[in-house]
Amino acid sequence: MAYDLTGKIKVIQAAQTFGAKGFTKREFVVTVADGKYPQDIALECVQDKVNLLDGLNVGQTVTVSFDIRGREYNGRYFNNLQALRISAGKGIKTATDDEHPPIPADFEDTTDYGATVPF
Repeated sequence: MAYDLTGKIKVIQAAQTFGAKGFTKREFVVTVADGKYPQDIALECVQDKVNLLDGLNVGQTVTVSFDIRGREYNGRYFNNLQALRISAGKGIKTATDDEHPPIPADFEDTTDYGATVPF
């Protein structure tokens, strides 16, 4: 199940490679406005998703789709937020926006509001 968050990139770290098999990950932080106290959310890109951060800059507004991954190690539990997609650009809409998409100029309303609908 994927989740989404929208915020500004605060940190982008360099890619790191671990082990003989070459496991690669790249971490980044997105600041999400959450009322009075903004939240800094640490996420990671792993393996082929490391390239998602190429071309992005600190301060840029992004929407990140991510999975929550969890594991146990020596009786302790850890969670990771693994990015699946990153959308960047101006005018990104969030769930709190009250605006509706604009109506196309060639739209013709053919609804018959006087018609009765049987139940």
